Amino acid sequence: MKEKLNHSLGRVSLRQLRAFQALLQARTTKGAAEALHVTPPAITLQIRELETAIGIPLIERHPDGVQPTEAGAEIRNTAIRIEAMLAETADLIENLKGLEGGKVAVGVISTAKYFAPMAIAAFAKDHPGIDISLKVGNRQETIRSLEGYEFDLAIMGRPPSDFAIDSTPIGDHPHVIIAPPEHPLTEREGLTFADLAKETFLLREPGSGTRILFQDQLKAAGFSGKLGMEVGSNETIKQAVMAGLGIAMISAHTVAAEVADKRLAILDVENLPVVRTWYLVKRSEKRLLPAGEAMWSFLSAHMKDFLP
Repeated sequence: MKEKLNHSLGRVSLRQLRAFQALLQARTTKGAAEALHVTPPAITLQIRELETAIGIPLIERHPDGVQPTEAGAEIRNTAIRIEAMLAETADLIENLKGLEGGKVAVGVISTAKYFAPMAIAAFAKDHPGIDISLKVGNRQETIRSLEGYEFDLAIMGRPPSDFAIDSTPIGDHPHVIIAPPEHPLTEREGLTFADLAKETFLLREPGSGTRILFQDQLKAAGFSGKLGMEVGSNETIKQAVMAGLGIAMISAHTVAAEVADKRLAILDVENLPVVRTWYLVKRSEKRLLPAGEAMWSFLSAHMKDFLP
């Protein structure tokens, strides 16, 4: 019985519910027709189809006008809730159009966390109604989430090539080799990779963009190097270098504060810094809503202002 009723309710239309509401409010068929700008027979037809779908009388006619039956009162309450939800949905969509609301999911590779949050915070200040989700991860994690449509856009170095993306450059991304300030090589100029043969290089984890770049540099220099421990974050790399556990190639943007405070030093190595590019990327197939479009435009124009 319940399944049959659910099936019948599935055939109820919004037009029938609105005709029913108009009839109860106007108390006459003529009044309901005038309110909805239709003919009285059209109202009668909608009410008849609604009662047929429900399978029980919904109105009673009294000398002073139409009244709902007990079932009719329940249908009226449901119709009122539906109209309220539709109005709420319309408001939400209007907010999305007007940038007074909406959501944006942003992925940031860990090397960019030293400046990207400041740029995103500036955008959020101009658009306080937009809900922003920010996730920091390594290159592999960020690309995987971007490919899976988890992010509307992402900030990274070299864009992925395994799937179609749209990208725009947002600034230079220099990479340097760092050492403790007291390291003897900090006093020398024009170092080559051969001069670093006895040094232990600390590495980021597999999949890190910095590690890929470092390995490319070693290959180009024909230098194998003495490779030390793998470290899972830039912060730990910096602490390990300061502790004297080795030297490391790293994004200059991640060590700007430590170099300024003389807690780390940049070695003067030939052909360094290696300057790559920061990119703002999104899946080509990903259609950005107005909030996402606004963030894309803002970061494209202003992200370079937040680079260290």
